[in-house]
Amino acid sequence: MLQEKLNWRYATKKMDPSRKVPDEKLAHILEAIRLAPTSSGLQPFEVFVVTNPDVRAQLRAAAYDQAQVTEGSHLLVFAAWDNYTEARIDAVAGDIAAKRGGTNDAVTTYYTNLKSMYLPRSAEENYQHAARQAYIALGMALTAAAFEAVDATPMEGFDPAKVDEILGLREKGLRSVALMPIGYRAGEGDWLAGLPKVRRDLDALVTEVA
Repeated sequence: MLQEKLNWRYATKKMDPSRKVPDEKLAHILEAIRLAPTSSGLQPFEVFVVTNPDVRAQLRAAAYDQAQVTEGSHLLVFAAWDNYTEARIDAVAGDIAAKRGGTNDAVTTYYTNLKSMYLPRSAEENYQHAARQAYIALGMALTAAAFEAVDATPMEGFDPAKVDEILGLREKGLRSVALMPIGYRAGEGDWLAGLPKVRRDLDALVTEVA
């Protein structure tokens, strides 16, 4: 049950470096990311799965020495497009046409109108929009990990410029958005483990407008 899985998960603070997430479970998490909804189906982000110890050590330093970056089984780095371009939008439209057996006037018009809205905007505004799409995928990844009984910790606490430099993201037209180490919670040493999950009461969070 979804609520049961969401109550089980928490932002794990200490992971067991001796335990590796099986390839099959990692594949399920990555597939959930791939299937995440995004605005206009653009999927304006990429995900880097980092296992190289030297690279992870550098990323840990860029993430204010958060141990999960190196102690987890894998580190997922979500990186958004730095801008929307005509080529990027056309590539999405072309992929849709190829996989659906051709295009039609409605699809062509839709993406033409999309370009007329996105292309005049600043690169920063477009990056911020793309980053919000990456966060949707991050949420799907956290949920998928919970269903796989894999621990995951979403992180914004890092130096984006340093992460971009370590992974060469700017050269790829990308900017880092979030980190997500995955692995298995350690048996001891995690101050958050076992504490009740605290969230705002529903009536403080939800307003019904009838």
